[in-house]
Amino acid sequence: MELPNAGSAIVTTDKLRAYLLSDAHPVGQYKALFFKNLGYDEADADILRQDLLNIAAEQEISDSQQSAYGTKYIVDGPVRTPSGNEVSIRTVWIVESGTSEPRLVTAYPI
Repeated sequence: MELPNAGSAIVTTDKLRAYLLSDAHPVGQYKALFFKNLGYDEADADILRQDLLNIAAEQEISDSQQSAYGTKYIVDGPVRTPSGNEVSIRTVWIVESGTSEPRLVTAYPI
């Protein structure tokens, strides 16, 4: 099954720069180290955004969970990184109750 409305998926600049690529975020700093070692950085956040959106659009959902806020979807997929490596990334998306667009919650290596 594909991510519902994957073509309308949202990856905010704040999610990228203040979380996934931030050395200062208490949780995101470890993800930032991973992504930066693969050639992603804050200046090129749009490359990471597009890679995450490609996973959402091209890969199947591996799991979904209902929560009080909406439905979370897990979508795993390969990415060819700026450093030339191919890695597998797990993305987590939420379609909040009353909305139809999936929004990125997090991403990390698998």
